[in-house]
Amino acid sequence: AVLVAEAHAIERDMGGPSLVYADEALVAWRGERKRSLSLVESGRRDATSRGEGRTLSVLEYSSAVLLNALGRYDDALVAARRVCDCDELGIRAFASIELIEAAARSGQPEVAADELDRLSARAAASGTDWAAGVQLRSRALLCREPDEADGLFLGAIERLERTAIRTQLARAHLVYGEWLRRAGRRTDARAHLVAAHDMLTSMGASAFAARAARELRATGQRARARTPDTADELTPQERQIAQLVATGATNKEVASELFLSPRTIDAHLRSIFRKLDITSRHQLRELPRRGQRSASRR
Repeated sequence: AVLVAEAHAIERDMGGPSLVYADEALVAWRGERKRSLSLVESGRRDATSRGEGRTLSVLEYSSAVLLNALGRYDDALVAARRVCDCDELGIRAFASIELIEAAARSGQPEVAADELDRLSARAAASGTDWAAGVQLRSRALLCREPDEADGLFLGAIERLERTAIRTQLARAHLVYGEWLRRAGRRTDARAHLVAAHDMLTSMGASAFAARAARELRATGQRARARTPDTADELTPQERQIAQLVATGATNKEVASELFLSPRTIDAHLRSIFRKLDITSRHQLRELPRRGQRSASRR
């Protein structure tokens, strides 16, 4: 959210076209269905008028993410296939993951298997933990042998734990938990569904978190309510300003960094101080250290 806000600030200063695909990707992962539909509609019009096929692919990929999160697998498959048919560089790998999950869940395993072959070839060429993790997870979704599927899911989680892509790790826990629940292994399912729910909730992926909560209820357990940290009350831009000020940057330096005016930074700081119940920049710099001391006592 911080990066999207910064991108829009640069876009406004430079007079470039709207970066609707950045908004749509974020909104899709957040599970904001109504706003996502609006952004996709306006984004398609703008991208088509400018001949920006790559933007169209990002919009379709984001739609597939949201639709999979909502459990609308047939619709997710349609969106993901549009991306894969174009084979846009840098997007296909992400779209393949959505296509395979959507096809597997909508009763079209042959479609998923065809895409898995392509994903597997690229994952082997890449050799990264991320590539291996999503490939193993995708294989597990199509595997009919319980013992083999179990090993594939666990292998996917192990490889994804080595990466910084926490969204895909959380989703690995989610689909494994769903699989375990359907296999009648409720106790095992709960552990992975709780992990998925906690991770997805903390990162703001609400639709996926809701999917994990539904599965947890099916096991006879309710997802625990999470209390957000005080810092979560700040807007993305306020968090970014607070982080920069905490390093000792002046209002003028922060304004230059974020393409804003010093007066705007001052207004944001007043809001930050009010929300965090502090009165000085020094207290802002102390907040991270206070959090660390509190955590160590716990």
